[in-house]
Amino acid sequence: MSDITAKKAKASPTKEFFVNMITRDITLEDSILDLIDNSIDAAWQMAGSHAMTLGDDTDLSAFKITLTLSEDQFTISDNCGGMTLDNAVDHAFSFGRKASQEREEFSIGVYGIGMKRAVFKLGKNVRVRSQFRGDNGSPLSFAVPINVTDWLADERPSWDFDIVEDDVRSEYGVVIIVNELTWPAKTAFGNPAFVENLRRMIARDYSLHLGRGLKIEVGDEQIIGANLELAMSEDFSPMRISYEDKQDGESVSIEMLGGMAAPPPDSVEPDDRFDGDKRFGWYVACNGRIVMAADKSSIAGWGTKDWPQWHRQYAGFIGIVLFSASNTAALPLTTTKRSVDQSSDVYRSAQLKMRDLSKVWIAYTNQRKQALEEAKRKEAAARAVPISLVEVKPAIALPSLNVQRVERPANVHYSVPVQRMKRLARALGNINLTYREVGVRSFEYTYDDFVGDE
Repeated sequence: MSDITAKKAKASPTKEFFVNMITRDITLEDSILDLIDNSIDAAWQMAGSHAMTLGDDTDLSAFKITLTLSEDQFTISDNCGGMTLDNAVDHAFSFGRKASQEREEFSIGVYGIGMKRAVFKLGKNVRVRSQFRGDNGSPLSFAVPINVTDWLADERPSWDFDIVEDDVRSEYGVVIIVNELTWPAKTAFGNPAFVENLRRMIARDYSLHLGRGLKIEVGDEQIIGANLELAMSEDFSPMRISYEDKQDGESVSIEMLGGMAAPPPDSVEPDDRFDGDKRFGWYVACNGRIVMAADKSSIAGWGTKDWPQWHRQYAGFIGIVLFSASNTAALPLTTTKRSVDQSSDVYRSAQLKMRDLSKVWIAYTNQRKQALEEAKRKEAAARAVPISLVEVKPAIALPSLNVQRVERPANVHYSVPVQRMKRLARALGNINLTYREVGVRSFEYTYDDFVGDE
């Protein structure tokens, strides 16, 4: 009889299963952003590796990241110092971060799977090239070629990749070339709409880095960072605070700002011109990377206890929370870096302050409806200021309005085909009338016809 206790039930994952699992829930866009994160982490290390605060003036103008997308190939290259050979051997190509691995302080990457997950999502034939400055000051170059199909078919226990010599280039940095694109990547990269949307995402998510001079090019177009601004005047003053918190014993620095970015709409009725502005809501950044933008959902707190759901009336408000931590694992990041971990202690603590700030703005918009003309005059005097220039203030300041008690209004809401609405606007003398203005004029015309003077 054989010794049963000497046997083991094998539990090792297959390569194909593992690759399918880590790429399943990440989009092509987020895969590309993961690769950009690695380049930015390298640039940030070269710049001194410290917390990114609004008052920080670190100059990143020496660093450049270039992306090229086509139906046949994807390439990303940088001049951010390069990956060392030791890092490639011991860490960069491992699936997951080892407990013994020395962490990169104030980085964006945390789980140790970003580059591998990204290239597996994008294609089947990959070459990762790196050039770095050796101990003697001379350039050292190597490459890691990955044939994904052959690697998956190899059932031997080792999951390692070969490292080969590479040609010396003019810059210290990393180049990743992906050929034999996956079908989703091939289709998307040939679509100008996908590329344009990618540019917008990069402009928004890396606005804090771009604002410090970092250059990112997609194709031949250099990305200009999105401007996050808040309005200031004698009557309007955004809140700006900073404080320290702890997540699992690790220190996290938090900065929070919020206030009016634009005047609210005059009406809660739909308006094509106003509703096209999607920038309002809450933003969250982790070590400089914006991971949640213009959020109006329960993730930011809207519609939860003591906090109403987002309403069009609240448009014009922007709130921003910046989390910085030496240990990236302490940040409220999800694996895709596209949202926040709502179970994070530091995020739940911040939400209480976010709620209080939002409620002051909500109260103002309620009051504003009863003193609209006065509010509009005061709002027109406010001027947009970059968030880095907003003064430190413990609370948001908004104008006190002389509320006029008026007859209780009746709100009328109905839907008609857009073309009929526009034809009526033209008949009323102005094709650019808002839906609300068309509705009010229609009511007044009908009222005069059927009721007349009172």
